[in-house]
Amino acid sequence: MEATPGRIDATADALAELLTFQAPADAVLRQWLRRHPRPGPRDRAFVADTAFAALRHLRRLESLTGGRDPRRLTLAALVRVGGAAVRALEPALRNGEAGWLAVLKGTPEPTSPAERLSLPDWLYERFVGAYGADGAETLATALLRAAPMDLRVNVLKASREEVLATLHTEGIEAEPTALALAGIRLRHKPFIERHPVFTGGLVEVQDEGSQLVAQLVDARRGQMVVDFCAGAGGKTLALGALMRSQGRLYAFDTSERRLANLTPRLRRSGLSNVHPQRIDSETDARVGRLRGKIDRVLVDVPCSGTGTLRRNPDLKWRMSPAALAELGAKQRAILASAARLLKPGGRLVYATCSLLPEENEAVVDDFLAASPGWRRLDAPQALRTAGLAVADSGEQDLRLDPARHGTDGFYAALLERSP
Repeated sequence: MEATPGRIDATADALAELLTFQAPADAVLRQWLRRHPRPGPRDRAFVADTAFAALRHLRRLESLTGGRDPRRLTLAALVRVGGAAVRALEPALRNGEAGWLAVLKGTPEPTSPAERLSLPDWLYERFVGAYGADGAETLATALLRAAPMDLRVNVLKASREEVLATLHTEGIEAEPTALALAGIRLRHKPFIERHPVFTGGLVEVQDEGSQLVAQLVDARRGQMVVDFCAGAGGKTLALGALMRSQGRLYAFDTSERRLANLTPRLRRSGLSNVHPQRIDSETDARVGRLRGKIDRVLVDVPCSGTGTLRRNPDLKWRMSPAALAELGAKQRAILASAARLLKPGGRLVYATCSLLPEENEAVVDDFLAASPGWRRLDAPQALRTAGLAVADSGEQDLRLDPARHGTDGFYAALLERSP
């Protein structure tokens, strides 16, 4: 898209608000766009794409430009991330900016790996500790790319083939996801929320990795299932579809606002077996009443979100080691409480969208060490048994990341209570 003076000014203005890191970047950008309704769809797409590119590459661009000036970061994102030619930008530039950009074009990359990969030092060090220097480089590079838009087909209303045929007929480039059985990946990012396949409940926007986590729960018709940290309900809806709207599916969350966001999605889906319930905490009496009665539990705990940095690049600047330690205590408490719901022979999936072992296997290992009568199952094998083409990694837990799988980063462990 052409970088006009108005688009560059608008992007710099939006980026200035994003750089305060006072709230999630997607919410800040939505509010900014709401206050500036005049730009057309292409202008709004330019602002969103360029501002988020600047956020993904923020530390690198700060090093290259010598600061955090929103306009300079916008221009640097266009040239050093988007590959725009300085000459092509000249009609939109102010006095002196063409010369500055020409110098910037030839400025060497930062020598510090953390700066070059736009990670805080503490997070880069954790990636190296978990994946080695080469693995950290590969992973962090993948996290700098924009994420694709994935859809999950609501199999209660349509098949994947039918939805693909509809999209292709209308000129929307799409293909089946490589792993998820009901997934579709769009080549571009159309405003799908206004398309009949979305408004009619035939699809939901959901990353392929998230779809695989829901599949791992193996929720079946007639079962009692709990989505313990349901949020806005993306995985809840996937579980309900797998259950063919039969049985009983509880969607627990501590946030009334998040559960309210589930309501219109639930209406579109056509599901009748979902029961959203707000709880005060993991020890709420509503949870206690179901103790020992549940067949399947999904525990998608609050986490650092490091696996979603392609979509939420601000998280790396809003997260800290201290906050991570607090999350660890919360994750352990939630898992212990959710496990009490399972009947003998029941299964639990502990999941995060984190790439950090301290939020993943460390939490599960501690739970298993303190919980006789539980065992860890082979999660990738369970997905292969269900017909998914998941490679054998030699590990029992499921690990997905954008470098190897093209999905957001997810971790999932499959646990079973002894009969």
